[in-house]
Amino acid sequence: MSRFDEVIERRGTNAVKWDGLKTVFGREDVLPMWVADMDFKAPDVVIEAIKQSAEHGVYGYTIVPDSTREAIVNWMKERHNWTIQKEWLLFNHGVVPSIGAAVEALTKPGDAVIVQPPVYNPFFEMIERNARKLVYNELILQDGQYRMDLADLEEKIIQENAKMIVLCSPHNPGGRVWTAEELTAVAELCEKHGLILVSDEIHADLTRVPHKHIPVASLSERYAAFTITLAAPSKTFNLAGLQASALVVPDKAIRTKLQTLFAKQGQFTLNQMGIAGMEAAYRYGHEWLDEVLEYIHGNVQLVKEYADEHIPALSIMEPEGSYLVWVDCRALGLSDKELLELFLNHGIALGNGAKYGPGGEGFMRINVACPRSTVAETMERMKTAVESL
Repeated sequence: MSRFDEVIERRGTNAVKWDGLKTVFGREDVLPMWVADMDFKAPDVVIEAIKQSAEHGVYGYTIVPDSTREAIVNWMKERHNWTIQKEWLLFNHGVVPSIGAAVEALTKPGDAVIVQPPVYNPFFEMIERNARKLVYNELILQDGQYRMDLADLEEKIIQENAKMIVLCSPHNPGGRVWTAEELTAVAELCEKHGLILVSDEIHADLTRVPHKHIPVASLSERYAAFTITLAAPSKTFNLAGLQASALVVPDKAIRTKLQTLFAKQGQFTLNQMGIAGMEAAYRYGHEWLDEVLEYIHGNVQLVKEYADEHIPALSIMEPEGSYLVWVDCRALGLSDKELLELFLNHGIALGNGAKYGPGGEGFMRINVACPRSTVAETMERMKTAVESL
């Protein structure tokens, strides 16, 4: 039995995924397969580091020490073959706030910012809430996987005089791990037309063999000069509640603009437990991550094989990098509201594809970072739901 088979009670812990069901879906008697966090315990080394920090008993102002920076530098080198400098690192409470900060610090109100839907919906919010123009470069669904429409991307850059693109790499919700060729093409367009490239790489560590995550900034010093890479241990090690993330910003001028904005907001450090957890995860979390990746792969295969055999109307997009499974439900002929209600009425709360923007209609997102028994129960309920039609 794997350690990840343990079913851990999360209700009553203020978990968005579980305790937020009533607010979001209007009911609590469903399996929460929506929010992208794991139902697994964090690595023991992380738990121990947080315990040691807590047991000291003094919770005053903290700094992010060099040891934390060094742990991130080493992690990037060992897991992603990317050599970074500790001076390039800035810190924030999460990747979404960092996207908002980049938009505010590096563009002006009214500027066009490009995203590639269907994509993680807070991208839209951070752009529009900062009074920038949201521009879609829609992905192309081809042979069951997403591809970039590079001709449309350049057309939109020129047409809208775009100043920034927010890239999701690996892609959420589709799970694509972009190739060096695809990333190079995007970076070349950014360089050609003078765009800032914000690369959300929060799912990078969850890439599945034989796929290989490539930080876009690692491809060239030229690309690194206009790229902000966003990273965090939150998806990798289930530490979202610790509110700790990093920005890798090689260019000093861009770094200074971000630091100026952080100072304006009064943001200057991370919380004590976040620092302890982040450093322990990046320093000692390799073995745990390898184990959880193998377990998640088993869950993905369960979903794929079960759907192929028992629910052929659903088409499963296997993630190359993430624990999120994107399910094409369009053959059922239901509206997005009807789809959501169908599965809710059979005891499953899924991520509604329509909220991820154009191209997401008719899809559902399943989070399989949970005990296998929960995944199996989810698939049985989905089968019953589809059969009810």
